[in-house]
Amino acid sequence: MSDTPPIDVIPVMPFGMVNAFLMTTGKGAVLIDAGLPGSERRVEVTLRRRGMAWSDLRLVIITHGHIDHAGAAARIRELSGAPIVLHQDDADYCRGKPPVLRPTGTFGRLFRKTGAIESPFPPFEADRLLIGDETMDLASCGLSGHVLHTPGHTLGSVSILLDDGTAFASDLVASGILLGGLVLRNRPKRPPFEEDPRQVANSLQRLLDLGATRFLIGHGGPLGVDQVRWHIGRLRRLPSWADRST
Repeated sequence: MSDTPPIDVIPVMPFGMVNAFLMTTGKGAVLIDAGLPGSERRVEVTLRRRGMAWSDLRLVIITHGHIDHAGAAARIRELSGAPIVLHQDDADYCRGKPPVLRPTGTFGRLFRKTGAIESPFPPFEADRLLIGDETMDLASCGLSGHVLHTPGHTLGSVSILLDDGTAFASDLVASGILLGGLVLRNRPKRPPFEEDPRQVANSLQRLLDLGATRFLIGHGGPLGVDQVRWHIGRLRRLPSWADRST
Protein backbone atom coordinates (compact mmCIF):
# COMPACT_ATOMS: atom_id res chain seq x y z
CA MET A 1 0.00 0.00 0.00
CA SER A 2 1.34 3.45 -0.93
CA ASP A 3 2.04 6.14 1.60
CA THR A 4 -0.77 8.63 2.05
CA PRO A 5 0.21 12.09 0.78
CA PRO A 6 -0.49 15.10 3.00
CA ILE A 7 -4.17 16.00 2.53
CA ASP A 8 -5.65 19.30 3.63
CA VAL A 9 -9.40 19.84 3.83
CA ILE A 10 -10.22 23.30 2.52
CA PRO A 11 -13.42 24.49 4.24
CA VAL A 12 -15.19 26.32 1.44
CA MET A 13 -18.04 26.74 3.91
CA PRO A 14 -17.77 26.11 7.67
CA PHE A 15 -18.65 22.90 9.52
CA GLY A 16 -17.93 20.68 6.54
CA MET A 17 -20.85 22.03 4.54
CA VAL A 18 -18.66 22.31 1.42
CA ASN A 19 -15.19 20.77 1.23
CA ALA A 20 -12.37 21.02 -1.26
CA PHE A 21 -9.07 19.16 -0.83
CA LEU A 22 -5.40 19.85 -1.44
CA MET A 23 -2.82 17.08 -1.79
CA THR A 24 0.87 17.93 -1.69
CA THR A 25 3.84 15.95 -2.96
CA GLY A 26 7.45 16.56 -3.79
CA LYS A 27 6.30 17.63 -7.25
CA GLY A 28 3.80 20.23 -6.08
CA ALA A 29 0.13 20.31 -5.18
CA VAL A 30 -3.10 18.92 -6.64
CA LEU A 31 -6.43 20.62 -5.90
CA ILE A 32 -9.62 18.59 -5.86
CA ASP A 33 -12.51 20.94 -6.52
CA ALA A 34 -12.36 24.72 -6.60
CA GLY A 35 -15.28 25.68 -4.39
CA LEU A 36 -17.67 28.57 -4.74
CA PRO A 37 -16.65 31.78 -6.51
CA GLY A 38 -14.20 33.57 -4.24
CA SER A 39 -12.81 30.37 -2.73
CA GLU A 40 -9.40 31.06 -4.25
CA ARG A 41 -8.50 32.95 -1.08
CA ARG A 42 -8.98 29.81 1.02
CA VAL A 43 -6.94 27.76 -1.43
CA GLU A 44 -4.11 30.28 -1.28
CA VAL A 45 -4.08 30.21 2.53
CA THR A 46 -3.83 26.41 2.45
CA LEU A 47 -0.98 26.52 -0.05
CA ARG A 48 0.90 28.99 2.14
CA ARG A 49 0.48 26.76 5.18
CA ARG A 50 2.28 24.08 3.19
CA GLY A 51 5.04 26.52 2.25
CA MET A 52 3.76 26.74 -1.30
CA ALA A 53 2.56 29.40 -3.72
CA TRP A 54 0.21 29.44 -6.69
CA SER A 55 3.09 28.41 -8.94
CA ASP A 56 3.31 25.10 -7.04
CA LEU A 57 -0.22 24.06 -8.02
CA ARG A 58 0.17 21.38 -10.69
CA LEU A 59 -3.41 20.32 -11.39
CA VAL A 60 -7.03 21.19 -10.61
CA ILE A 61 -9.51 18.31 -10.75
CA ILE A 62 -13.17 19.31 -10.89
CA THR A 63 -15.31 16.42 -9.70
CA HIS A 64 -18.49 17.82 -11.25
CA GLY A 65 -19.90 21.03 -12.67
CA HIS A 66 -21.94 22.46 -9.80
CA ILE A 67 -21.16 25.97 -8.57
CA ASP A 68 -19.96 24.84 -5.12
CA HIS A 69 -17.29 22.64 -6.72
CA ALA A 70 -16.40 24.50 -9.92
CA GLY A 71 -17.24 28.13 -9.14
CA ALA A 72 -13.67 29.36 -8.55
CA ALA A 73 -11.94 27.15 -11.13
CA ALA A 74 -11.45 29.83 -13.77
CA ARG A 75 -9.93 32.26 -11.28
CA ILE A 76 -7.65 29.60 -9.76
CA ARG A 77 -6.30 28.71 -13.20
CA GLU A 78 -5.72 32.40 -13.89
CA LEU A 79 -3.73 32.74 -10.66
CA SER A 80 -1.79 29.49 -10.89
CA GLY A 81 -1.60 28.45 -14.52
CA ALA A 82 -2.56 24.94 -13.39
CA PRO A 83 -4.54 22.91 -15.95
CA ILE A 84 -8.11 21.90 -15.19
CA VAL A 85 -9.36 18.32 -15.60
CA LEU A 86 -13.07 17.66 -16.04
CA HIS A 87 -15.26 14.95 -17.55
CA GLN A 88 -16.82 15.80 -20.87
CA ASP A 89 -20.35 15.03 -19.62
CA ASP A 90 -20.17 17.96 -17.20
CA ALA A 91 -18.37 20.35 -19.56
CA ASP A 92 -21.56 22.20 -20.53
CA TYR A 93 -22.30 22.99 -16.88
CA CYS A 94 -18.91 24.69 -16.67
CA ARG A 95 -19.68 26.63 -19.84
CA GLY A 96 -22.81 28.10 -18.27
CA LYS A 97 -25.58 25.59 -18.91
CA PRO A 98 -27.88 25.21 -15.86
CA PRO A 99 -27.43 21.81 -14.19
CA VAL A 100 -30.00 19.04 -14.03
CA LEU A 101 -31.42 19.17 -10.51
CA ARG A 102 -33.36 16.18 -9.22
CA PRO A 103 -34.02 16.69 -5.50
CA THR A 104 -33.53 13.74 -3.19
CA GLY A 105 -35.84 15.08 -0.47
CA THR A 106 -37.42 18.10 1.18
CA PHE A 107 -34.14 19.95 1.67
CA GLY A 108 -33.27 19.54 -2.00
CA ARG A 109 -36.67 20.81 -3.10
CA LEU A 110 -36.37 23.87 -0.87
CA PHE A 111 -32.75 24.42 -1.90
CA ARG A 112 -33.68 24.31 -5.58
CA LYS A 113 -36.25 27.05 -5.03
CA THR A 114 -33.51 29.41 -3.82
CA GLY A 115 -31.82 29.23 -7.21
CA ALA A 116 -28.40 29.15 -5.54
CA ILE A 117 -27.17 25.99 -7.23
CA GLU A 118 -28.12 27.44 -10.62
CA SER A 119 -26.38 30.78 -10.07
CA PRO A 120 -23.91 31.58 -12.86
CA PHE A 121 -20.19 31.37 -12.18
CA PRO A 122 -17.19 32.30 -14.35
CA PRO A 123 -17.30 29.80 -17.22
CA PHE A 124 -14.26 27.89 -18.39
CA GLU A 125 -13.05 25.25 -20.80
CA ALA A 126 -11.16 22.35 -19.29
CA ASP A 127 -7.57 21.81 -20.37
CA ARG A 128 -8.23 18.09 -20.40
CA LEU A 129 -11.60 16.46 -20.86
CA LEU A 130 -12.01 12.86 -19.80
CA ILE A 131 -14.12 10.91 -22.27
CA GLY A 132 -16.40 8.01 -21.40
CA ASP A 133 -14.79 5.66 -18.90
CA GLU A 134 -11.30 7.03 -19.52
CA THR A 135 -9.05 7.17 -16.46
CA MET A 136 -6.19 9.54 -15.73
CA ASP A 137 -2.99 8.47 -13.99
CA LEU A 138 -1.70 11.01 -11.46
CA ALA A 139 1.90 9.77 -11.42
CA SER A 140 3.15 12.90 -13.19
CA CYS A 141 1.94 14.90 -10.18
CA GLY A 142 3.75 12.65 -7.74
CA LEU A 143 0.63 10.73 -6.70
CA SER A 144 -0.10 7.01 -6.83
CA GLY A 145 -3.70 7.02 -8.00
CA HIS A 146 -6.16 7.74 -10.77
CA VAL A 147 -9.10 9.93 -11.72
CA LEU A 148 -12.12 7.74 -12.51
CA HIS A 149 -15.48 8.40 -14.13
CA THR A 150 -18.10 7.77 -11.42
CA PRO A 151 -21.46 9.00 -12.74
CA GLY A 152 -24.66 9.29 -10.78
CA HIS A 153 -24.64 12.57 -8.91
CA THR A 154 -24.12 14.11 -12.34
CA LEU A 155 -23.46 12.28 -15.59
CA GLY A 156 -19.88 13.51 -15.60
CA SER A 157 -18.95 13.09 -11.95
CA VAL A 158 -15.43 11.83 -11.31
CA SER A 159 -13.68 10.49 -8.23
CA ILE A 160 -10.02 10.25 -7.33
CA LEU A 161 -8.81 6.92 -5.94
CA LEU A 162 -5.33 6.70 -4.44
CA ASP A 163 -3.45 3.43 -4.20
CA ASP A 164 -3.57 3.68 -0.40
CA GLY A 165 -7.38 3.32 -0.47
CA THR A 166 -8.29 6.99 -0.08
CA ALA A 167 -11.22 7.91 -2.32
CA PHE A 168 -12.27 11.48 -3.00
CA ALA A 169 -15.88 10.70 -3.85
CA SER A 170 -17.25 14.26 -3.91
CA ASP A 171 -21.08 14.21 -3.95
CA LEU A 172 -21.68 10.53 -4.58
CA VAL A 173 -22.60 10.47 -0.90
CA ALA A 174 -23.00 13.12 1.81
CA SER A 175 -23.40 13.17 5.58
CA GLY A 176 -24.43 15.44 8.42
CA ILE A 177 -27.48 17.58 9.06
CA LEU A 178 -28.77 19.45 6.00
CA LEU A 179 -25.47 20.05 4.17
CA GLY A 180 -22.44 18.78 6.06
CA GLY A 181 -23.19 20.14 9.49
CA LEU A 182 -21.98 19.84 13.05
CA VAL A 183 -23.50 16.47 13.91
CA LEU A 184 -24.08 13.07 12.31
CA ARG A 185 -21.17 13.64 9.94
CA ASN A 186 -20.39 9.93 10.05
CA ARG A 187 -23.90 8.94 8.92
CA PRO A 188 -24.18 8.64 5.13
CA LYS A 189 -27.06 10.15 3.23
CA ARG A 190 -27.95 11.33 -0.25
CA PRO A 191 -26.88 14.85 -1.27
CA PRO A 192 -29.61 17.40 -2.03
CA PHE A 193 -29.56 16.47 -5.75
CA GLU A 194 -28.81 13.26 -7.58
CA GLU A 195 -29.28 12.54 -11.26
CA ASP A 196 -29.56 8.76 -10.88
CA PRO A 197 -29.32 6.80 -7.59
CA ARG A 198 -28.62 3.49 -9.30
CA GLN A 199 -25.65 5.00 -11.08
CA VAL A 200 -24.44 6.37 -7.77
CA ALA A 201 -24.70 2.92 -6.20
CA ASN A 202 -22.74 1.40 -9.08
CA SER A 203 -20.06 4.08 -8.84
CA LEU A 204 -19.64 3.66 -5.09
CA GLN A 205 -19.48 -0.11 -5.49
CA ARG A 206 -16.83 0.29 -8.16
CA LEU A 207 -14.70 2.34 -5.77
CA LEU A 208 -15.07 -0.35 -3.11
CA ASP A 209 -14.19 -3.08 -5.60
CA LEU A 210 -11.06 -1.14 -6.56
CA GLY A 211 -9.93 -0.99 -2.95
CA ALA A 212 -11.35 2.21 -1.49
CA THR A 213 -11.26 2.16 2.32
CA ARG A 214 -11.72 5.84 3.25
CA PHE A 215 -14.15 8.21 1.56
CA LEU A 216 -13.50 11.96 1.63
CA ILE A 217 -16.59 13.79 0.43
CA GLY A 218 -17.76 17.23 -0.56
CA HIS A 219 -20.35 17.64 2.20
CA GLY A 220 -19.54 16.18 5.62
CA GLY A 221 -17.56 13.00 6.11
CA PRO A 222 -15.21 11.24 6.09
CA LEU A 223 -16.90 7.87 5.74
CA GLY A 224 -15.69 4.28 5.97
CA VAL A 225 -16.35 1.09 4.06
CA ASP A 226 -19.24 -0.18 6.21
CA GLN A 227 -21.04 3.16 6.01
CA VAL A 228 -20.71 3.29 2.25
CA ARG A 229 -21.89 -0.30 1.85
CA TRP A 230 -24.97 0.51 3.94
CA HIS A 231 -25.67 3.54 1.76
CA ILE A 232 -25.31 1.48 -1.42
CA GLY A 233 -27.95 -0.91 -0.09
CA ARG A 234 -30.36 1.97 0.46
CA LEU A 235 -29.74 3.30 -3.04
CA ARG A 236 -30.31 -0.11 -4.63
CA ARG A 237 -33.89 -0.03 -3.32
CA LEU A 238 -34.65 3.25 -5.08
CA PRO A 239 -35.95 3.45 -8.65
CA SER A 240 -33.77 4.83 -11.40
CA TRP A 241 -34.92 8.15 -12.84
CA ALA A 242 -35.19 6.33 -16.14
CA ASP A 243 -37.98 4.26 -14.60
CA ARG A 244 -40.20 7.18 -13.66
CA SER A 245 -41.39 10.47 -15.02
CA THR A 246 -39.14 13.48 -14.31
